[in-house]
Amino acid sequence: MQERNAFVETADGKMETFIVHPDEAGPYAPVVMYQNVSGLSDSMRMMARRVAAQGYYCVVPDLYYRLGKIVIDADSAAEHVLAIRNAAIKSLRNTAVMEDTRALLKFIQSDRVVRPRPAAVVGYCMGGRFSLLAAAHFPSQIAAAASLFGVGLITDAPDSPHLMFGKMRGEVYCGFAEHDPFAPPEFVKRFTELLERCNTVHSLVEVHPGSHHGYAFPGRPTYQKEAAERSWERIFAMFGRQLSQ
Repeated sequence: MQERNAFVETADGKMETFIVHPDEAGPYAPVVMYQNVSGLSDSMRMMARRVAAQGYYCVVPDLYYRLGKIVIDADSAAEHVLAIRNAAIKSLRNTAVMEDTRALLKFIQSDRVVRPRPAAVVGYCMGGRFSLLAAAHFPSQIAAAASLFGVGLITDAPDSPHLMFGKMRGEVYCGFAEHDPFAPPEFVKRFTELLERCNTVHSLVEVHPGSHHGYAFPGRPTYQKEAAERSWERIFAMFGRQLSQ
């Protein structure tokens, strides 16, 4: 596979972005992958390689770029790490990330190895929120969206993702952990009901038995292979249906 880092011009500066795709000339359907709390980490690069190995052009933007270069241990309980993590999370605004996405989509389409629309998005944890927001903000470009153990999907804020669900048009897959303080059963039930009212091509909400928040990342204490592989199966099947156009 071919890998490189690029710097995407945004209204707020240069956003470092990891790019990976197969060796052949392509063209390849593009997939944007949104980070979890760790930032542009080795774990996120590993996940992107998994997507590229299936024949896609996958990009992972560093959403923390406004603060400099930040990579966080998602499982650390150290006080100083928690302080940095909280500051980094609070620095991300939905509207700003969507403008970053706009710039990223424009950048992607300028690469000769990328197939013209449609594209797909995948997000983990807080990235799950951005994945669904992207599908709503760019419905003519995003044909498939996946959110895994997403957080902040339904809030009281005026820019809450659930208020935008009606604008999504593509296919949506959302995987949740059975044991997740950010998404208890009553939340998943409400989320599913809201999603079912939308005009998506198809939507699937799935709760993985015995799993915990972060189940998709190999090497993390909460990793559960069965749940992770099931999510990959769902995601790649969705890509096959929606990105082959």
